[in-house]
Amino acid sequence: MARTPIDITLPDLTGTRAVVTGASDGMGRHIAARLAAAGAEVVLPVRNPEKGQAAVAGIQATVPDALVSLRTMDLSSLESVGVLGATLRAEGVPIGILMNNAGVMTPPQRQTTADGHELQFGTNHLGHVALIGQLHPLLVAGRARVVSQVSVAANQGAVHFEDLDWERSYDGMQAYSSSKIALGLFGLELDRRSKAAGWGITSNLAHPGIAPTALLAARPELGRDRDTLGRRLIRVMSARGFLVGTVETAGLPALMAATDPAADGSRFFGPSGPRHLGGAPAEQPLYSRLADRDQASRVWDVSLRLTGLTGLGDLGAVPGIKTAS
Repeated sequence: MARTPIDITLPDLTGTRAVVTGASDGMGRHIAARLAAAGAEVVLPVRNPEKGQAAVAGIQATVPDALVSLRTMDLSSLESVGVLGATLRAEGVPIGILMNNAGVMTPPQRQTTADGHELQFGTNHLGHVALIGQLHPLLVAGRARVVSQVSVAANQGAVHFEDLDWERSYDGMQAYSSSKIALGLFGLELDRRSKAAGWGITSNLAHPGIAPTALLAARPELGRDRDTLGRRLIRVMSARGFLVGTVETAGLPALMAATDPAADGSRFFGPSGPRHLGGAPAEQPLYSRLADRDQASRVWDVSLRLTGLTGLGDLGAVPGIKTAS
């Protein structure tokens, strides 16, 4: 079956600094390339420098005048996130787009971050919360769009409040869903608190549908020596244009959430095809699990506590930066 081309047009982003996590390969790399092609200056925080350098070279091969650079960060280490935050604050450049895109999915056995948190909760959620906190003054200065990538898995399960780190029993898929619901709830609460406090930050959510991204690829460090059967099936379906998306189309909802003038906060974007697994990006109804404001407030409080942030303004302003108008 021939696939109908799907794309969106991005506005001119010249003069905008964009930070994209998880951009060393796959969907994140495509998102970074599209932002660079639109004129943004793109920062790629990466854990693996070699993969990062390959990503930069690949982006510059397709976008010869791309302004793209690497920084070091491991989302599974709050210390590492703090070092990146200090580095970017020292640079003093306002951030106009923050893409919370990186993630890990369903390690067969429970693993933990450098800080002792279950790996998916610690990386997918707490790492991004810490990043938002560390970059908060730069996000305020840039009147940033923050986009948090959730998942179709956020439409099932719940935040595992009674055992956030899955110490008593571990279920990889439920832990993944919990981490993505928590990230979504936090992203929506960020938008509400930004509006109440006048921060000027706009926070939206996106999900990529289903596509042959690297999430379910072979990851020996996660205890997965080969691509999962699910990823192999998704790859075949994607190649035949059946139901699911491609790596390129999977990133479009996040790009829409980051750049569409109508995406004015607390909006949710994803593929518009059957069951929202693929197709053109569009705004979508919020998943019921993301709509509970009491749960969002609870996630906010516990997340700040676990990341060591007393509040998103506790780092103060950064001297010498010019706030975007």
